[in-house]
This record gives sequence, C-alpha cells and structure tokens, in this order.
Amino acid sequence: MVYRIADNVLTPLGATTEENYEALKSGRSALSSYASYSGRKEDDYIASRFSDEQKKKLKVKGLTWFESLIYHSVKTALSGCDIDLASSRTLFVVSTTKTNIDQLSSPDYDKIQPAASAKRIAELLGICTQPIVVCNACISGVAAIITAQRMLNAGSYDTAIVVGCDVISHFVVSGFQSLKAMSPEPCRPFDIERLGLNLGEAAATLILGCQTKTDTGWQIVNGALRNDAYHISSPSPKGEGCASAIQYVTKGVDLQTLSAVNVHGTATMYNDQMESKAIAASGLSEIPMNTLKGYFGHTLGASGILETIITMHSVAHGELLGTKGFSEIGVSGRVNISAQPMPISKQSFVKVISGFGGCNAAVYCALNAPSPSQQYTANTYSVEHHVRITSPSDLTEIYKQQIGNYPKFYKMDKLCQLGFIASELLLKQENPRKEQCADRAVVLFNHSSSVWVDREYERTIEVGEDYFPSPSLFVYTLPNIVCGEIALRNGYHSETSFYILNTKDEELMHNVLASTFNDQSLQSIIAGWLDYKDEGNFEADFKLITKK
Repeated sequence: MVYRIADNVLTPLGATTEENYEALKSGRSALSSYASYSGRKEDDYIASRFSDEQKKKLKVKGLTWFESLIYHSVKTALSGCDIDLASSRTLFVVSTTKTNIDQLSSPDYDKIQPAASAKRIAELLGICTQPIVVCNACISGVAAIITAQRMLNAGSYDTAIVVGCDVISHFVVSGFQSLKAMSPEPCRPFDIERLGLNLGEAAATLILGCQTKTDTGWQIVNGALRNDAYHISSPSPKGEGCASAIQYVTKGVDLQTLSAVNVHGTATMYNDQMESKAIAASGLSEIPMNTLKGYFGHTLGASGILETIITMHSVAHGELLGTKGFSEIGVSGRVNISAQPMPISKQSFVKVISGFGGCNAAVYCALNAPSPSQQYTANTYSVEHHVRITSPSDLTEIYKQQIGNYPKFYKMDKLCQLGFIASELLLKQENPRKEQCADRAVVLFNHSSSVWVDREYERTIEVGEDYFPSPSLFVYTLPNIVCGEIALRNGYHSETSFYILNTKDEELMHNVLASTFNDQSLQSIIAGWLDYKDEGNFEADFKLITKK
C-alpha cells in the first residue's frame, strides 16, 4: 500500500496547502484579468498568476521561474519529513506540459528542457536518482501519481517525491486561444453558460511512501489510464475512456462508501459534457462532485496533483468545496454538483482527469482503508518484435514505400510521423495484427520532448503582421500526442503514456514498463524510445512486449 507522507500546494492563493485550503473555504479565487501578449485587446485573458511581489519572493537565483516554483514546493513539503534524499530508493517524478517553454529561443534551452531542468532541481535538492518527467498533456499530474504508486508497489523505491508544475507564457496562452478554448470571463464549470477555460500557474508536491506497521492516513489505492481512441483534440462524446478508467479504479469498491468525485471540469463545452456522461455511466451520479478550476484555473501539469491534495484535505474536513462559477446545470449526464459546499461523512474519493491525445486518468484515494486484495509483484515481460529507425532516413519515403493508405500522416508533426512509422513497421511483424483492443498500451520515452514542433509553432506567434497562432501545430506541442495517434490508428483503448528522461536509461525504462503491467487489464505494450530533435538527429527504437 502507498501512503501520503506530506504535501504542499503553492499557488497565488498561498504558499502552503493550509493557506490554499483556507482561501478556498472563504470563497477566494486567484482568477484575474491580464493584458494580451500580442498587444491585441481581443487577446486579453483571465488567468491565475503570481503577482510580481510573489515572484520576487519565490524566484531562486540561478533557477528559472518554473524551477523556482518546484524547488519551493518540494522544500516546503519535505520540511519535517525524515527522508534520505540521497538514497537510491528515493524516486523523483516531475509532472509538466511545457516546462520552460518561454525560453525556447534561448541558446541555452537544451540545458532547461524538461528532463535537464528536472535533473538540475533534483541535484539542488540532493536527490541522486534520475528524475522521471511525466508529459501526458492535462492528465500529467494524475499520471505522475500513478507512476509513482506503481514503482513503489513494485518494490523499486521506498519513497517518491511527485511534483507538478506549469507556468503561464505567451506560448501556452496563444495556443489555447488558437483553439478557441479560452473564456473571456471567469470560468463556469458544468454551467449552461460556460464559455471555456482559464489558465493558471502553480506547483504542487505529494510525497508518497510504502506501508509500514504504523502508517495511517491517505492511501493511493488504485489508478488507471485509458485512451478514447476517438480524436486527438476532442474527447469521446460518450466518455468511454474516462468511464473505463473510473470503473477500473472502483472495481470491488462499494460506491456508497465514496465521499466525492473531483473532476477535471475545465468549463469547455465538450470536456464537461463528456465527464458528465462518464460519471453517470460509472454509477456515480449521486456522489457529490466538484471541480477547482474556478479558484485556480487550469494549472496544466500541476492540476492533477494540486486537485488530489486539496480534495484529500477537503474530504478529511468533512466538507466538499463548492464549484465556483457554477449556477445552472448545462450537461446531459446526471451529476451531483453545487456552487455551495456539501457536507460529507465518508472518507474516500475518486479524482478524474482528461486531456489531449484522447488520454484519461482516474485515481482512487482512501483514508485508513483496508489493504486491497490485489497483490503487486515485480512483473516480467518478453520482447516479441523490435524495430529501429535512425537518422538519416527519409520518413516520407518510408511511409510511401512501406505503409501508405493513411493520409493523416501528412498532417502530423515529425515526432508523430516517426512514431507512427515505427509502430506500423513493428505491427507488421505481428501475425495476425491485433486491433480494436483494450489490453494493449502505448508507453514511450524521449529526451527532447516535442522540441521540433515547438520551434515551428513559436514562429507563428512572433508578434507582427504575420501573427497567427497555429492550432494544428499547437496540439502537436504535446509529445504524448504521438501515443494518441497510434491508439487512434489501431483502436487501442488502454493506457497511453509519455515520459521524458535526461538520458536513455534502459534500466529505468524497464522498471517503468514492468510496473505498468500492474494494471491487471494489460497484456502487451508498444514501448520504446522516440526522439526527434531535428532532421539530422532522431531515433525510434520500438518493441512490442508482452506480460509473462
């Protein structure tokens, strides 16, 4: 069993979890209006941002703003904890979507890309193990919690420090504006008048440890990741992927013992509707439900961790916080949501979240729950097939000569094209080829995230006469999109995950993959290294592995 040892939430509303929780209880929101980066009035936006005074206080010399927030959050969470940071049994997991993307044009950007940045923070904290960066779009935070829980249950580590963070930048704001997803007013989750999301910046840390004889408190009981295999940027209208994740983590749980469901609740038209259908399909219509986006905005890589921590404290206090901005129900799935706090007496909850690439995640947390009947073991797997592609190679020619008949290939960015080709060549070796399945995952790793298309997108937001943020490029600035493309092509509805490492660490990758098989529904994984820095530097090293 995996327990919470400590936590911290660092937002514009407060520097500690307690300060944030008290601010929420009093109804405070960090959302405010900001002038556009583009200089155009129509691009002004609502967001939750740290003030200049807060930034001055929190900025650490020698660290970026992103790194400074993570450093402070982890240090605060660690205060009073007896943890050997230098131990090889201490895991450091960072959840983020765009890290230091505001410095993409810097000649030193290679030194502050996600994995390099995580390593710098780890070294400053005194952590000696290689960090794992989870970059799975909006579900990154919950995916990071699940990754840590699996690695602890598998016996690879004794303690895990899981931290999520993202900061607001022109890159991110313009991208969501290009998708017409931003609301010009404070967001109204699940409301009939909802207009879209607000962004936010934050850092949140959850320290987890394995069970000891004296442990009591919050437990991360079970987690699951599922893909819609429906569309890259739109959720499935029926919410099948989200419902599948919920149903996996609540299997064997008496639903009447649940206190609450904390959902993503971005206040976009399709996300809220999808979640309502998934909640109803999972038998949770009567369970009190809320979302915290009206207080913090959508904090991207921090959101899943931040919202899990706040919900733990809320449930422990016997009161589910109200959904700020909600007034009149505007979804068709039956849900139990209120703008006012709701009294609760039970001591477990489900956290739900979804994101681009068709990904969905759920985690079931309980206070002083009995040990689950499921026993975790150190899984082993065998390699069934293998394919490797390296530069220099002409990806278009490989596609034309060996694949063809999938025109969407030409709309993909280079990372996705490389991953798509590698997966197609890998699956050609499988006889018969397995499609439309719910027991095959896609789990990929790299070093440089989505840097090639990041630079392509950045050219579209250079302020001037040619300013036109490209929505088609922005979606691909999330590296996990390649996993979604593979799932969509093959009808895979299981887990899709993307990790960023500082080096191609085969042992660490093996441990992550072996622990992924702790999801009892999995039988096989398309796994491998997939990196595309530029046309002269790329590699796809894919394997089809099956559980022994």
